[in-house]
Amino acid sequence: MGIADYITIVNGLLGVMAIVYVLLAVEDMGEPYYEGGVLTDYIWAAMLCVMLSAFGDIIDGPIARRYSKRQLLGGSLDIMSDCISFCVAPCLMIFAMFGRMGEASPIWTISLALGCFWVIACGMLRLARFQHDEGGYVPYFYGLSSPASALILLSAAGLFWLQPSSGYGPDLSTWDYGIIGGNGSPKPYFDFLILPIMLICGGLMISDRKMSKLKSGIQLRLSSLQFAALLFAIIHAMTETDTWDSGDDLSGTGFTMFLFSFSLFWTIVYVVGGPRLVALDTLDDQSE
Repeated sequence: MGIADYITIVNGLLGVMAIVYVLLAVEDMGEPYYEGGVLTDYIWAAMLCVMLSAFGDIIDGPIARRYSKRQLLGGSLDIMSDCISFCVAPCLMIFAMFGRMGEASPIWTISLALGCFWVIACGMLRLARFQHDEGGYVPYFYGLSSPASALILLSAAGLFWLQPSSGYGPDLSTWDYGIIGGNGSPKPYFDFLILPIMLICGGLMISDRKMSKLKSGIQLRLSSLQFAALLFAIIHAMTETDTWDSGDDLSGTGFTMFLFSFSLFWTIVYVVGGPRLVALDTLDDQSE
């Protein structure tokens, strides 16, 4: 084993820790959503674990190429770690967050579960193809990478999770689209948007669309800024959760939502501009 292999194992354990935090969050979500809801610290802690795993996934490749003379375990370990941290953990987190812990209607709960199954299955297929095609040795990805998919899901989940408690946006409390039923309870504003985002992320992971690896130039700087914005949004949410739950000061919610929105916007630009960004990478390599 080389140092990069140990980093990869830690990445997988961070994914497991994220799942543990999701389990703790389920117990913490005791207050019904329609009585105020809970922005539990455990959800943000789970997101932070996934983010740290993503950072480890970024650095273990260069470390392996620089310091490991033999790379016997790296590929297989990376697949297992990525499946836990970027497929299973984010999906369980989303199911806990937007299933609203027993308050959601059965049809929404089943739909959300199917969306989670879809992302996990597509992630497994994407990682298996990456290993089979030796994807680490080409200058671009075929399909959306599993860490990028996880970042999209985290950005969207954080944004939608904060929105009902922020006081921002339209009053949709009388809209009944089947997410929470009965008792005249208010409805989450934009929870339903997480499902098409999950379906799109899964489809992109198993697509043949060329996606840039964002290894140089303005693309690298923007992706670094996006990563930093998402990380800061999660940390800020962790520190402000108690204040938001008490309703004393919601001013910081808008700033956190802006950071989540920026992260989501950049990932959308990355997906939409996939082949064009790859072409720009090729031109840069040729000019060098």
